[in-house]
Amino acid sequence: MTPDLGKLRAFAEDYTAAWCSMDPTAVAAHYAPQGSLAINGGTPAVGRDALTAVAASFYEGLPDMQVFFRDLVVDGDRIEFHWTFTGTNSGPGGTGNSVRVDGFESWTIDADGLIAASIGSYDAEEYARQLAEGL
Repeated sequence: MTPDLGKLRAFAEDYTAAWCSMDPTAVAAHYAPQGSLAINGGTPAVGRDALTAVAASFYEGLPDMQVFFRDLVVDGDRIEFHWTFTGTNSGPGGTGNSVRVDGFESWTIDADGLIAASIGSYDAEEYARQLAEGL
C-alpha cells in the first residue's frame, strides 16, 4: 500500500521540529514503543528510552543543533527522510567548531503512523573532520 504523501510530509515536518526542540523525548515520541534507529550501520537503539538517549547524545555535543528537512522521497514502500543538521561542538570537551552535515533516514512506518525502524546514514568521516577543523 502506498503511504499518504501529505501525512508523511506533515510527519516529517513534525519530526524535524522535534529535533529542533532540543527535547530528546519529543524525538523518541515519533517512534513506535519498540521502534529502532541504526546510524551508519551501528547497533540499533531500540525502544523510546534508547532513542531518547541517542537524541540527547547529539544535543550534548551540539547544544545549538538545528535540523533542516530537505526532502522526502517515497517510492512504493521505500520512504527516505533527507535532512541537514548544523551546530557548534560546544558541549563538554567540544572543539568549538561548527558543523553542517547532510544525511537521510530510511523509514519503515507502522500502522499507527510512527517510525517502526529507521536506518540513518551520513558521512561520518566528514563530520569528524568538521568537528576537528570546522567548516
